[in-house]
Amino acid sequence: MTPETLLLRQIHPSFIQNGRVTSQAFRPTPKDESKLSLYDGDLITAEAAWKHFTTTPQCRSAGVMAVTQEECTSQDVPVVADGISFPEHVSLDFSSMSKNEIEKKAKVLSVKAQQRGWLYQAEGAHPL
Repeated sequence: MTPETLLLRQIHPSFIQNGRVTSQAFRPTPKDESKLSLYDGDLITAEAAWKHFTTTPQCRSAGVMAVTQEECTSQDVPVVADGISFPEHVSLDFSSMSKNEIEKKAKVLSVKAQQRGWLYQAEGAHPL
């Protein structure tokens, strides 16, 4: 992984409000144990990551956005290439942060991803 590596994030349809992706898409939920799941863009394309993710019946995604490894580390969010569940899996580790810190960092990452735009968008998904 390099600083420019794109870390691919699935965007759940509920994270799109008024045509914009909310920062919630880049914030771990309690069930995530303070880790956010992404795909290593050096190992898989955005479209292939979307197809992989949505083959699981309970997994829904409107499309894929991304942040870079450097954007995460500049926010002091560790990027862990853990290969959990599948070889391309990467986690952003928010476990050492307060809820307030997580929210602030998620907002910054969300803005970066939105500036980059959709890397893959499911057919019929709402554009930004």
